Amino acid sequence: MGRLTEAAAAGSGSRAAGWAGSPPTLLPLSPTSPRCAATMASSDEDGTNGGASEAGEDREAPGERRRLGVLATAWLTFYDIAMTAGLEQFSCLSLRSSWDYRWLVLAIAMVRFYMEKGTHRGLYKSIQKTLKFFQTFALLEIVHCLIGIVPTSVIVTGVQVSSRIFMVWLITHSIKPIQNEESVVLFLVAWTVTEITRYSFYTFSLLDHLPYFIKWARYNFFIILYPVGVAGELLTIYAALPHVKKTGMFSIRLPNKYNVSFDYYYFLLITMASYIPLFPQLYFHMLRQRRKVLHGEVIVEKDD
Repeated sequence: MGRLTEAAAAGSGSRAAGWAGSPPTLLPLSPTSPRCAATMASSDEDGTNGGASEAGEDREAPGERRRLGVLATAWLTFYDIAMTAGLEQFSCLSLRSSWDYRWLVLAIAMVRFYMEKGTHRGLYKSIQKTLKFFQTFALLEIVHCLIGIVPTSVIVTGVQVSSRIFMVWLITHSIKPIQNEESVVLFLVAWTVTEITRYSFYTFSLLDHLPYFIKWARYNFFIILYPVGVAGELLTIYAALPHVKKTGMFSIRLPNKYNVSFDYYYFLLITMASYIPLFPQLYFHMLRQRRKVLHGEVIVEKDD
C-alpha cells in the first residue's frame, strides 16, 4: 500500500503511506551539525519534533549521549556502505543518501530495459532481485527506531516498510501472472521518482546546501505521483483478485485443528477499501506541508 497506510499513523498524532511518511532521520550529533539540520527538516515535515523532547535530552547524561552518538554513527556508516556497495556505489553521507542511490539505480535499470526491449513486459522480472533485496533490507529501519538511533516513530516506519514489502512480496512476487501488468510499471515509476526526489531533498539538507529546484520538486511532484502510485497499487491488487480466488492462495479453510479461517481474497478487498479513508489523510497533509514550506503559511494541525 506504499505510503498510503502511514496516513493512518498521521491521523492518530504521528504521521505511512505507504505511502510513503517521513523516512528515518539521523540522531543529531551536535546542535549545529549537518545531521542535526536534516533531523530538523524531517521533524518539521512530520510534526514529531524529532521524536524526542528537549527536556528529555537534557536529562540524558552527556557521556551517555556521546557514547550513543559514536555507536549510532559507526553503525549507520556501516549500514550506508553495505547498502550502497550492493549497488556498486559508495557513500558515507547518511542513511538517506544510500536509499537515494538505490532508487536511482532502479530508475536507470528501468529506463535501460525499456530502451533495449521497447516494452514493459519483463521489466519487473529484470529488476525484481534488486527491488526485493533492498526493500526487505529496509526492515532494519524499524530496528533503528526501536533502539533509538533514529527518532522517527516506530509505528510510522513499520507501516511504511511493511506496506511496501506487502506489495513487493505478497502481491507482485507471489502472483506471477500480474507481473507484466501495466499497473505494476505505474506504481514502480511513481515509487522511484517520488523516492529519488524525497531522498535527494534530505541528502542536500544534510549537506546544508538545498537547491530550490529540489525543494520545489519535493513539494510539487507528489501532486501527480501519489495518485498515480495509488492507482497502480489498486489496479495491481485488482488484477490479482481472480488468481487469488481461483487458487485460494494464502487462505485457511475450515475445518482445521486451529479452528481458524482466513480468506486472502476478502483480505485484499478490505485492503483496497482501506485506501478510501487513508489516502486523503496523507495527500492533504502533504498539501498543507507544501503551503507551509513553499509559501510560508503557518499551518496548525489539530490532534485527533
